[in-house]
Amino acid sequence: MRFILVIAALFALGMPAFAQQTAPAAAPASASDADIDTLIKIIENDQSRAALIERLQQSASAEPAVPAEAPADLSIARQLAEYTRSVAEGASATFAAVGQVFSDLQQGFSGAANGDLNALRDIAVGVLLVGLGLFGSFLVLRLLVVWLQGVIAGRVANRAWYVRLLGAVGAAAIDGGSVVLAWAIGYVLALSVIGGTAGRMGINQSLLLNAFLVVEMSKLVVRAVLVPRHSALRLLPVSDSNAAYWSFWLARVISLVGYTFMFVSPVIAANLSLGAASAVQALVMVTAVVIGIVIVLQNKLDVRHWLNELAHKREKDGLGQLFMLVGQFWHLVAIGYLLALLVVWFANPERALPFMIAATIQSLIAIVIGAVIVGFVGRFVGVGLRLPGDIKARLPLLEARLHAFVPRVMQVVRWVVIAGVVAAILQAWSLFDFLGWIGSEQGQQIAGSIVSAALIVLVCVVLYVVVASWVEYRLNTTVGKAPTPREKTLLNLFKNAFTIALVVFGLMLALAQIGVNIAPLLAGAGVIGLAIGFGAQKLVQDIITGIFIQFENVMNEGDVVEAAGKSGVVEKLTIRSVTIRDMTGTVHLIPFSSVDQVSNMVRGYSFYVAEFDVAYDSDIEAVKQVLRDAFVVAMQSEHRDMVIDDLDLQGLVSLTGGAMKVRARIKTMAGKQWGIGRLYSETVKRMLAERDIRSPSQIVTYRTVDRPQILPPLDDEAATQP
Repeated sequence: MRFILVIAALFALGMPAFAQQTAPAAAPASASDADIDTLIKIIENDQSRAALIERLQQSASAEPAVPAEAPADLSIARQLAEYTRSVAEGASATFAAVGQVFSDLQQGFSGAANGDLNALRDIAVGVLLVGLGLFGSFLVLRLLVVWLQGVIAGRVANRAWYVRLLGAVGAAAIDGGSVVLAWAIGYVLALSVIGGTAGRMGINQSLLLNAFLVVEMSKLVVRAVLVPRHSALRLLPVSDSNAAYWSFWLARVISLVGYTFMFVSPVIAANLSLGAASAVQALVMVTAVVIGIVIVLQNKLDVRHWLNELAHKREKDGLGQLFMLVGQFWHLVAIGYLLALLVVWFANPERALPFMIAATIQSLIAIVIGAVIVGFVGRFVGVGLRLPGDIKARLPLLEARLHAFVPRVMQVVRWVVIAGVVAAILQAWSLFDFLGWIGSEQGQQIAGSIVSAALIVLVCVVLYVVVASWVEYRLNTTVGKAPTPREKTLLNLFKNAFTIALVVFGLMLALAQIGVNIAPLLAGAGVIGLAIGFGAQKLVQDIITGIFIQFENVMNEGDVVEAAGKSGVVEKLTIRSVTIRDMTGTVHLIPFSSVDQVSNMVRGYSFYVAEFDVAYDSDIEAVKQVLRDAFVVAMQSEHRDMVIDDLDLQGLVSLTGGAMKVRARIKTMAGKQWGIGRLYSETVKRMLAERDIRSPSQIVTYRTVDRPQILPPLDDEAATQP
């Protein structure tokens, strides 16, 4: 209760004070005393005190009515209207600011005529003396620096890149030391010689010395990068003429802008007028922009040709097309940037210009870093990946496989770097708050999804390389145990099936990570599979037959088989078809639905069946001895290791109308019967001829048939003659 009374009393005491602050004239002091007496009487009376408390409670409980905010119009038309209104207002404010600048310039020129020229003359004398000592000492030091840099360049010429880098760093350090030493000499002159009192100096001399330090250090960076005098210390691939050209113009622009804004303009503003200083700044800015536009136009074609050469070296890929596009319009972008810089400086030099310069520097840094990373990636891809000799012997296809995958991965890395550079540029110009977005919940979720999907794809690629390399190692005949035909077939089928499964599951998981609902995809895949099953029954039959053929191990890669009327060597065996190369080199692709019978000629072991026809009058024992002797000769050749049994001499097996047929068989390893068979047949043929054993020949008998002679009819006299 007492707390409420104290609050009420303080509120009542504060009201007159508030009224005194807001009223046009102060109330008399007697009015305040009367109010206090009235408040005391109210507090002493129980009824009035209760009424006051009730009113205070009602006032505390009553909440001020807050007008309900109209719901935000989120329509596209409303947002477009808001955006166009803000753009129009900004443009109007910019033009108004530019107009105000020209008005200030006019006032500045008019005020400069009334300035204290005598004071300016006195200042100029002191500054001139400091400047002579400063720049004179710097000129002498520059001659010494150029000589020392020439000595360093001569020693590091044609050396390794790191030696040249150390030489460039040393030359830049010497150059920076000369700048600092000249700046210190200037300060000593200003403090001890030119100043009116020992140990004291004017503010204008300090402005000149600080401007000298900043400007010359900026020019030092340009000289250290381009090194126009000594090409041996230049690490950038820039010609001598281009280095001298860019060093000259950049030094002039830096000197013009730096000394004007850091020395000339502050001196004029302090001794003449702000308008005159603004006029000088405007003139210098216009001059610098004009110089920049002239430089851009002079180098328009050179930069375009350089970018086109880069595009042609990249064979006009995605990045090459970007280079060509930039080469066509870069000068327009550069001129637009310079004009925008000038307009922004006119409109708001205190805020907009520092922001634009800082954004430009950040953009250049981002571009340089991105170019270095992209160049390193390109150099890595260009050099290629070299594997050790033992690994190449075990996995001969791994290096080629890596050469196929690494450029694609590096291409993705290159585009990621370019996207990062673009994001950094947008962040620098406040066009898109990438850091704020990536720090938000939504940004982290999207970035995490993209990174997860990329990792899944990368893991799938690594798994494919590992499995393919393992299969390649198992199929390598030069290392380890030679694979069997069954292993070749199953390993190739496993690699194909694993690749298909990896692609399907990897794609599904990657899509699921980026927020795609894969349940409809799986359902759609099931429906499509059912439709394919009904519509492509032949394909289903191929696959089912192929599965049973693989289970039954009827044929493998490298076998000599006959299937679907075609015989030859099995070159490729999939789950759906078999590829056979026949004796003439023709390749036949036979689907398994067309295969009703498979004849494998190289399973387990093989026989070469030799059959010969001899004449009836030949001695059968002599013929059989020829077959035995020919086998002995054949076993003395390089084919003897392929024979796994003695000669199976079956002798006379049939009699025909004009010959006797004798047969012998040679048992060999699977698929090795043809080599020794050809040699055996040639030997038998030669021995039969040597031992005068004739082969059957077709005997043709010719008979002479008397044909009747047709004579003319005889007359009576001729008929009586004998």
